[in-house]
Amino acid sequence: MLANALFGVSDIARSTKYYDAVFAPLGYQRVLTGEKFVGYSDGPKTKFYICLPANGKPASVGNGSQVSVVAKDKAAVDAFYAAALKHGGSDEGKPGYRPPEKQTSYGCYVRDPDGNKMMAVCSDPK
Repeated sequence: MLANALFGVSDIARSTKYYDAVFAPLGYQRVLTGEKFVGYSDGPKTKFYICLPANGKPASVGNGSQVSVVAKDKAAVDAFYAAALKHGGSDEGKPGYRPPEKQTSYGCYVRDPDGNKMMAVCSDPK
């Protein structure tokens, strides 16, 4: 359904370093680099972007907004979470089963240095 996702950021260099680190455990790579934008993908099409807002106003986060990214397994979720905290992100929910009582998926929640919320999740974790 989605063609791509985009987060506005305030510092493209800081955010590029952050997203390079958190996406590496998931197998996502930087595929586009511009002066005001960067794109990431796990395949032939760019699926996630960070950018300086086109209108020149400060980047801001959406209340209740979140992007979830696919991880191949629990280890990738754990590595994503660790990289996020190491590179300036903050905890919004430690890695664990979601929902805890059903154990049908395993994920974590983080905020990037600008406060954008992201979840890394794997289905049917082993």
